[in-house]
Amino acid sequence: MSVRRLSAGLMAAALLTPGVAACTATGDGTAGPTATPSGSATATATGAASDADAKQALLDSTREISNGNFRFRMSGAGSTAEGQVHQPSQSAQLRVSIGEPDDDLAMSLDLIHAKPDSWVKLDLSGAAAESIPGRDKLNLGKYQHLDQSRIQGNRNLGFDFDQVDPAGSDLLTQAVTEVRRTGDGAYAGTIDVSKAAEAGSLDQTLITALGAQANSVPFTATTDAQGRLTELVLQLPAAGETAAQEVRITYTDYGNATAAEAPPADQVVEAPAELYNLFD
Repeated sequence: MSVRRLSAGLMAAALLTPGVAACTATGDGTAGPTATPSGSATATATGAASDADAKQALLDSTREISNGNFRFRMSGAGSTAEGQVHQPSQSAQLRVSIGEPDDDLAMSLDLIHAKPDSWVKLDLSGAAAESIPGRDKLNLGKYQHLDQSRIQGNRNLGFDFDQVDPAGSDLLTQAVTEVRRTGDGAYAGTIDVSKAAEAGSLDQTLITALGAQANSVPFTATTDAQGRLTELVLQLPAAGETAAQEVRITYTDYGNATAAEAPPADQVVEAPAELYNLFD
């Protein structure tokens, strides 16, 4: 059995409906055939400038994330990932839950990275878990020490301290195609997710399934008083057997995260081959 990377579990959905195109208002805030050409031109220019300012604000909102000192949470499709990144100590901890306790297969992972080491505690449950090869070597209730050479580039088990944001919100904001301010520190618009395929909250399989609809995925975002991103929400409508859902990414405690601690030695075993095979 091969487990798809976390982002696929969080973002699973089929075709999206098109996003709503931005409307250009006239100078008096209304639209209609009575607007004069000069008034419409002025409003269009004003609206374009406003949208450009909003896009720049979103781009700027992710800068603090790159400093690598924050807490985060991602949720969607019955899955969650939350934790902390602490670049000053070159450490991070991520707790991942995929599926519900009564599902045929549910999984939880507690990942700790503290350079130069990494560990994971894994729990597999549900009727389908019984058929996973080597399950008795995986559900140990202990942290399994990971071989760095085997998890490099693995989006489930590895962590890149050069790209510290698990969600890739900087890539998502760069792919914004339309945005408008909806309030103080509040934004709404659309994202071309095909241009953000490397974001940790996306999966290439999903993007391919979206087809042309990937060019216009609705989103909302909020920032704090310092202009830092606090929430980014992607709206995914129902498709096939997948119910409508939203994928929500939040950031808190900028500059106030704590270092992740290595697990106690008596709670650590070396990871078996079965663990790496599960995430290949």
